[in-house]
Amino acid sequence: MSWGQFQTDIWQVGIVHAPIAQFLEPSPRPVTWLPTQRDFCFLADPFGVWRDDHLHVFAEFYDYRDKHGVIRHYTYDRNFTLRAEGLALSAPHHLSYPYLIEDGGEVFMLPEAFRSGKLTLYRARDFPRGWEKVCDLLDVPAIDASVVKSGDNWWMFYALPGPDQRDCRQLHAAWAPKLTGPWTPHPMNPLRELRESSRPGGTPFAVGQHLYLPAQDCSHTYGGAVRMLRVDALTPTTWACTPQNLIEAKSFSETHMDGLHTVAACGNVTLIDVKRFDRSSQRRLIDWQRRWRRMTGQARAPR
Repeated sequence: MSWGQFQTDIWQVGIVHAPIAQFLEPSPRPVTWLPTQRDFCFLADPFGVWRDDHLHVFAEFYDYRDKHGVIRHYTYDRNFTLRAEGLALSAPHHLSYPYLIEDGGEVFMLPEAFRSGKLTLYRARDFPRGWEKVCDLLDVPAIDASVVKSGDNWWMFYALPGPDQRDCRQLHAAWAPKLTGPWTPHPMNPLRELRESSRPGGTPFAVGQHLYLPAQDCSHTYGGAVRMLRVDALTPTTWACTPQNLIEAKSFSETHMDGLHTVAACGNVTLIDVKRFDRSSQRRLIDWQRRWRRMTGQARAPR
């Protein structure tokens, strides 16, 4: 059996001590890493918000023993000392990419849940771990939906599942007059069709007159790196962009150098995730144990 059959993505989340605008230029930046998870578990897709002088980081927690993602929360003080952690959101279906939106003094979360067949918006009822459903924004299984207010409209960039890894090679967009909709798909969808820079990979952000969109480079591996796209035209009927610099894991980590697929703005810091390939054959035992639990009806509680 080849090594490739046991290749397992293990992700790690970090807090980069620099605002996201600095990612447009290469330079060394210090990183505070979130806690390392146990074997064959990982944290990925980080997004954050500052509240009451604390940094709140939300990320997907994934365990290969059940292959069911949930959203975990981590609280850091101004010295980047971890103060609290716990489960923030779980559902019967897999959750990931907990995109955060601040609007009208409230915090919203737009987690990916493509297996539910739709995209659901949540509001923080009791921040940071009490969330309630607001509404469904799209009746399609949007992947890595990333939302930003630009001009008079809200804009959403997302991918869609499909054959030949459609989610890794097409970029879609929609617009709305307000966050809760109604959302209208862009008539030029897919806006982009290129494995090197289509799938969203973090928070869109403005520098000067331009909006920038982090997009994943999946040309060699899923989540191999992030390519910044400079948006040159964006209206309900037009779209144009220019690819910019590539952001790679090796710029941040010496242990997780095989991929990077999220770059998320959070004030004076930026959240990233990096990955390494685990080639241990132990993965075969974990897969067998998971299948056995399914056959015998044994369930695992969310972590």
